[in-house]
Amino acid sequence: MVCRMRTLSEMERKIYSRNMLLPEIGESGQLKLLESRVLIIGLGGLGSPALFYLAAAGVGNIGAADCDVVDFSNLQRQILYGRKDVGRSKTDSAAETISRLNPDVRLEMYKAISEKNIAGTIASYDFIVEATDNFKSKFLVNDTCVRLGKPFSHAGILGAYGQTMTVVPGQGPCFRCVFQEEPKAGTYETTSKAGVLGSVAGVIGTIQSIEAIKYLLGIGGLLTGRLLSFDALTMTFMEVKLPWNRKCAVCGVL
Repeated sequence: MVCRMRTLSEMERKIYSRNMLLPEIGESGQLKLLESRVLIIGLGGLGSPALFYLAAAGVGNIGAADCDVVDFSNLQRQILYGRKDVGRSKTDSAAETISRLNPDVRLEMYKAISEKNIAGTIASYDFIVEATDNFKSKFLVNDTCVRLGKPFSHAGILGAYGQTMTVVPGQGPCFRCVFQEEPKAGTYETTSKAGVLGSVAGVIGTIQSIEAIKYLLGIGGLLTGRLLSFDALTMTFMEVKLPWNRKCAVCGVL
């Protein structure tokens, strides 16, 4: 039996030509992206640009999870949706937008990610984008990814500020190393109370998509052991080196 190697079609060569001009990507890298699998958990301000740019880059298999419906207050930063989508589920609306952008992407949409189904859901993916808006979900994604050896990108936004880091289990600190325990409700600000500049979500979510692509292709340097913070008011980035907590209840036992 002869196995035929996958090759790019003429249409794919046209669409991804700018990707392939980069020596770090080329044709072999583009083929790798087309066969890769990324899961995005959260389709809000962060997940919207992450999903959009991963689909545009040609990541061939993308899962996306969100249990919410589109609200008018989302439209200021969640670029997958328009006014006609208000009241619709985010997964349905996002799938429609991405299908127009890149109909070749194989999408799998999930209405919810919970403690019961997260392990089974992330098992088949190469990289996870954690784009949630609450600490409970962030710790759940971190703990499950670390235990299953799944790399992921964390991010958070508030006001005119954003932050992101990448966790590769066994190669550096995890989210719990840095933030330790879930804070009690009411002890921290949220975007629904403090607001958020929509384009900040775009900047940070786009960085998450870049981290996913770099991991999938094995190129560049990831934000492992580094927390990248962005201040839109001063237009500055700051990097903080993160220590690996060898006593961490999740990754310290690896």
